[in-house]
This record gives sequence, C-alpha cells and structure tokens, in this order.
Amino acid sequence: MAFMFAACSSPEKETIDSGSIIIGHVTDSHSWHICDYTSKDGKEHPVAVNLPIILIDDGHLEVFSSKRFHHGHDVYQGKNHTYALIGGGLEKEEIVCVEGPVQGCEVTADDFVDGEGNVYALVKDAEGNKVKPVDISITKTAAAIIIAVTLLIVIVLASAKKYKVRQGAPRGMQSLIEILVLHVRDDIVAPILGKNTHRFLPYLLTLFFFIFFCNILGLIPIFPAGANITGNIAVTAILALITFIITNFNGNKHYWKDIFNTPGVPAWLKIFPLMPIVELVGVFTKPIVLMIRLFANMTAGHIVILGFVVIIFILSNTLGMAVGGAVSVVSVVFAVFISLLECLVAYIQAFVFTMLSALYISMAIEEPEEA
Repeated sequence: MAFMFAACSSPEKETIDSGSIIIGHVTDSHSWHICDYTSKDGKEHPVAVNLPIILIDDGHLEVFSSKRFHHGHDVYQGKNHTYALIGGGLEKEEIVCVEGPVQGCEVTADDFVDGEGNVYALVKDAEGNKVKPVDISITKTAAAIIIAVTLLIVIVLASAKKYKVRQGAPRGMQSLIEILVLHVRDDIVAPILGKNTHRFLPYLLTLFFFIFFCNILGLIPIFPAGANITGNIAVTAILALITFIITNFNGNKHYWKDIFNTPGVPAWLKIFPLMPIVELVGVFTKPIVLMIRLFANMTAGHIVILGFVVIIFILSNTLGMAVGGAVSVVSVVFAVFISLLECLVAYIQAFVFTMLSALYISMAIEEPEEA
C-alpha cells in the first residue's frame, strides 16, 4: 500500500482524482508504481518496477516487459495483434487488442489514444465485445506474493537452522517464530482439532504465517513491500478454496450424512428437502465468508489510511497550502493511528482465518459421540 506519490508534486494546481489514486494503490496492476517526480521542464515522470507481460493469443505466446506500454501511454506490436493497456484507477486494468492508428476520426469510448495523440480502434468480435488475449502476466500482486513467500521461507528456514546449531533459549527472530508457532498450535489448532492436531498443523501453520506476513508487508509503504496482497479477492478466494477442498475431501461419512439427513429435524423437512438444501448451501457459504472477511477488512484499512493522506493534497489544491498544511497534522496523526490499528488487524485476520479453517475441518472429521 505504497502512498509515495506524495514525494514530488507540480507547482501548478491540478484536479486530484482521489478515487483513482486510492483504488489504484489497492488494486492489482501490470507494473509496480513507486512514486512520481517532476523534471525541470515541468513534466511528471512515474517511477515504477516494470513487470513481465505474458499473453497467449491465438495459440502464440507473447512475452515482453510492461515498459513497452509506458504506463498505458503506448501500444506494443505483437505477432498477431497490437496490444494496449487500458483501465487503471477506478477501472479494471486490462490488455486489449487494437487496430492500427486511425486517421481523421472522432475519438470515442471504443478507441485508445496513446501519448502522442494517435487513435487506435479497439478490436471487437462478432458480438461487439473487446478482443482480449489470455493474460497470465506476473502482476504486482503475483510479484508481491513471490517476494513474501521467499522472505517467509528464508526466515523460517534460518530459524529452524539455528535450532540445529544452538543449544539453549532461542533469540531474536528465532524467538518470535517459536512464539507464533506455539501460539498457533496450542491456542488455535489443538483446542479445536484435538488428537488430529499434528495431521493438519502444517497446513494451518502455513496459512497463518502466509496471511500474517502478507498483511504486515502490505502496511510497509516502501518497495518491495506495500502491495495489498490479502486485499486482492483472487488471493483470498484461493486460500478459502484450499480450505474448502481440505475440509470436504477429509469429511467422513457422518459429516455427509448430517448434511443430507440432518439429525433432530422433522421428517417432512427432509422429504421436502429444505434442510438438506440449507446444509448443502452452508458447505459453500463457509469458504465464501472466509474469502470476503479477509479481503474486506484488509482493503478497508488500506483505503482509510490512503484517504487521510489524499485529503491533504485535495485541501491544499482547493483551499491553499496553509489549510492543507494545518490539516496534514491531523491527517498524519489519524493515519499513524489507523496504521497501528491495522497491525493488530493483520494479526486478528490471520488468527480468525486459521481458527475458522481449523473449525471447518474439525466439523468434517468429527466422529459421533457413542451412545
């Protein structure tokens, strides 16, 4: 969640699109924007990490750098089509196919205009939809996940290695890792799964550490941190899907029997099959709840912090630097407070996701009590 766009600004007053700034920093993109700077000639230049674009178009593989798009101001000529990057801000960023420059025509919503003013018509199919290649690019979120997982593996393996070479009480990062591992095992997993703790502990430990580590990295506004990983619903959906698969693949016959033949329910509700439908719907709503809770809570926190920062520039632009400077004190104090609160939320969300995952698994493998 990097809000380093404040590093440089133009002396001229410009309209600030707060919505696009905020949404642009919490959503995914094909390049990792770090900041903007203004050169001596008054032009604004973005500073970003260019990520690889990987497309499959008509069976052909296209691989090139996002630098070719010049932050959405240029097109790239591929093997079969010319590609343009559209959207961003309040609109979803996507790569589409465009035709060659069109001369002497009025620009419409179905056209793309590059940085030099050339107009490109969007390629449409027979039904009038935009033609888009299959996009499997390494986006900002994917790159951030690779960084987060790499750092997490290095930290955990380094801590594990110290146990082999050092005797006595753990120190430093090793001590923190041990505290978290014991916390997850003894306070979350063991009370819920009991004798099955060690069977599912590797997955639940991985789940907790990944979510917690990604949440914390998302609060650090400095590259290579700052990406809103768990604020991407595709990421939370995959985590919830893995829990869903593990839960239902390990479900015993009593778990499935209770769904389709719920005990303690009047026979007419089973015949009608109202209760089986309700129970079956519950099987799918549980992972959906996991997905939305983590996504919504992390995204909301990022938006609030960015809102406090952006309001400084909005008021400076509209009411003058004096008002903006006065408001900045209050905004920064509130932004710092929300950031500290988000550190707590980062842990709570990892705790809740892991606890609910353990609970769902426990419900699926629980054996009935002997009469």
